[in-house]
Amino acid sequence: MDEALYKSNKHTTTKQQHSLCQPPGFLSLIKWKNTSETRFLIVEISSVSADSLNYCANSGLISDLIGELTGDDVLVRATCIEMVTSLAHTPHGRQYLAQQGIIDKISNIIIGAESDPFSGFYLPGFIKFFGNLAVVDSPQQICERYPVFVEKVFEMAESHDPTMIGVAVDTLGILGSSVEGKQVLQKARSRFQNLLNKIGHQAKNAPTELRLRCLDAVSSLLYLPPEQQTEDLLRMTESWFTSLSSQPLELFRSISTQPFPDLHCGALRVFTAIANQAWAQKLMLNSPGFVEYIVDRSVEPDKASKDAKYELVKALVNSKTIAEIFGNQYYLRLRAYLNEGPYYVKAVSTTAVEGAE
Repeated sequence: MDEALYKSNKHTTTKQQHSLCQPPGFLSLIKWKNTSETRFLIVEISSVSADSLNYCANSGLISDLIGELTGDDVLVRATCIEMVTSLAHTPHGRQYLAQQGIIDKISNIIIGAESDPFSGFYLPGFIKFFGNLAVVDSPQQICERYPVFVEKVFEMAESHDPTMIGVAVDTLGILGSSVEGKQVLQKARSRFQNLLNKIGHQAKNAPTELRLRCLDAVSSLLYLPPEQQTEDLLRMTESWFTSLSSQPLELFRSISTQPFPDLHCGALRVFTAIANQAWAQKLMLNSPGFVEYIVDRSVEPDKASKDAKYELVKALVNSKTIAEIFGNQYYLRLRAYLNEGPYYVKAVSTTAVEGAE
């Protein structure tokens, strides 16, 4: 492929990108259209504006890219879905994909993946496509129109394949990052509650990478902005938390005391996610030694841990219910911690002893 064309990908100006959509730029694109670099560039150009997308679409470049989604080469299919996912990040890109029936086609491929022994190569990318679509669009509308997406996410999360579990957990975290997405997941009732129990188990026992992904997903699922904390939603997040384990607070506390900074910070982020919810504050207060653990600076060995602990303290102090639930003594200790900053070190006074050498 022409070196100049390849190097232009992330650094082209809008004017340069438009020029590539016209001869002789188009001739270069068409000549090299089956390379991964060109696919990337086609999507980047198409993402600039609706006009740019029309240029590429009218040339047949987009249809060639879409055609490879259903081709026999599963590795090319996996690459192409990443490109299509990038295109879906723009409103005009999503509109094009919907109008051309491409989103329906991707949904049908997921349905057909059940009988494809090689689906493991491309299925994660297809699920990520719908996960991203739900975030930038409407979780409820996407999940209602494409029920196979939610069903497949649950199947993957319930499987024994660590790769599939990881993608499913990530997707659940993305879906559950908004209140609308939380409500979609809540419709699954007991099935989702059982899934949360599995996620809690994985957070404790899986390989480190999957444990971290589980912790991040739990944080996203449980967080509720103060202005959205209705009684129903608070009851929902509390029930989700209790579904994670028979003793969920102790589960994450045990993870937070392990000598692995990433896991330690991941567990602290779970506490931070629920710190502004009254039910969680009551659990923390009633757990022996938990509040003392929060204000104990000696257990944070590095900068990332100190920052994570500080965010937890900040979330507690900024809550409207914390003073009433924790009481004045603990509330003032948290306020002092917040005011001192994340890296405060208490000065140790030394007294000279007369006659000492």
